[in-house]
Amino acid sequence: MSNRTFTMIKPDAVANNHIGPILAKINEAGFRIIAMKYTRLSPELAAKFYAIHKERPFYNDLVNYMSGGPIVAAILEKNNAVEDFRKLIGATDPAKAEPGTIRNLFAKSIDANAIHGSDSNENAEIEGSFFFSQTERF
Repeated sequence: MSNRTFTMIKPDAVANNHIGPILAKINEAGFRIIAMKYTRLSPELAAKFYAIHKERPFYNDLVNYMSGGPIVAAILEKNNAVEDFRKLIGATDPAKAEPGTIRNLFAKSIDANAIHGSDSNENAEIEGSFFFSQTERF
């Protein structure tokens, strides 16, 4: 169990001015933001970040979507961070997300689903390191 996880507010949520409300939900759920940046992924960086999905049919659309606008990347801290954050964001398909979850409230579709959350402690470390150096973390 880890006390840190990685998240990314995706281009659709940024474009729809949901950064503030999403960050408020994260804070209200007891997470502490220990690193955060507003940035934009180039197609090359998006391809590298999502390389695990390279063989999947949705890969090219995902890379195009994630490089299509700014994102907010953050490292969050809380006991049982990965599992608790996955509950907070809800199912990938917002139509199946529990009421009150971030995706239920802010996602437009299964593709434009507002937010990313690491699915394991190992991936939280890998994904956080992709966006933040050790000197950028507290």
